[in-house]
Amino acid sequence: MIIDRVEAIPYRIPMRKPLHFASGDLAEMEHVLLRLTTSDGVVGVADVPPRPYTYGETQASVIDAIQNLFAPALIGTDARDRSAVHAAMHRTVGNVTAKGAVDIALWDIVGKSLGVSVHRLLGGYADSLRVSHMVGFASASEMVAEALAYRERYGVEVFKVKVGRRPITLDVEACRALREELGPDVELYLDANRGWTAVEAMQVLDATRDLGLTFFEEPCDAAEVIGRRRLVAHSHIPVVADESAPTLGDAARELTTGGATALSIKTARTGFTLSQKLLALAEGLGVEVIMGNQIDSQVGSTATLVFGAAFAHSSRRAAELSNFLDMTDDLAAEPLHIADGRMAVPDRPGVGVDIDEQKLASYRLDGKLS
Repeated sequence: MIIDRVEAIPYRIPMRKPLHFASGDLAEMEHVLLRLTTSDGVVGVADVPPRPYTYGETQASVIDAIQNLFAPALIGTDARDRSAVHAAMHRTVGNVTAKGAVDIALWDIVGKSLGVSVHRLLGGYADSLRVSHMVGFASASEMVAEALAYRERYGVEVFKVKVGRRPITLDVEACRALREELGPDVELYLDANRGWTAVEAMQVLDATRDLGLTFFEEPCDAAEVIGRRRLVAHSHIPVVADESAPTLGDAARELTTGGATALSIKTARTGFTLSQKLLALAEGLGVEVIMGNQIDSQVGSTATLVFGAAFAHSSRRAAELSNFLDMTDDLAAEPLHIADGRMAVPDRPGVGVDIDEQKLASYRLDGKLS
């Protein structure tokens, strides 16, 4: 299982419609496909979603980090020696999605070499997950129409509502319209992407208290320390750490010092190895976990699915798995399917994703041949 080739391939796929949220917007998926190849021809793959407005990574910086910082530590290394690889990558600050992809690709190699799914290697708890769909900024009527369409077509009964606009009345109006049209049994939770101050977020909590919302993700910037902790103490629903908890230390700080009372785990930034540690931390502290979405492709969503379904604690809540449907195309050779509000885990060796080489050749930006 000795790694002898590292590829970081930039590609671009347009979205069907732009996704708007408080910290940015997305009209195209400009990702990096990571491929690690061993001397015996096993290929591990992972998708890297650069998010400059969240982690400071760009497509160019991801490629540079992988090729010039991580590749020297990877080439000649056994793919099973993940701890050694992590120790080498740890010397570089940040670059969380590049590091997360390396970890996923290593697990993919191990699973394929053994002929076993990574889902089973991790724990194999459930064979499917409930799906949560993320609804971006739009008018209240458009947000309602999108949610209704996903419920009708895919059976989705859980929705993350992107909020964080000014004036806050726009988001309160949207939440009320969604609850009125979807009824009391559909789960709704909010994600403000740090768009408000703690005082504004508190106003939203009070204005939506009667709507039965289940979570409030990143209502304000965690750097607004005193206000954030006052807000968490005031909140009648769990406050979820996401952007404020990209590492194990960050998550421990937020969950133990009053900065959050729930945790979003995103395999795109913490791979499988670190995600296990985050999950154990959350379970030990008795806080709930949401398997989050980095506006992932099907390649990235499969990794989220595989990890989330592997453990009891991460499979309790619906996982954010559907936003690849906003893409005009994908690199995955076998599409994911949502039926009756659930997504089944692929039962194939490794993570369970094969790349369509023709599509990769069409969408890659470096002009090279596969």
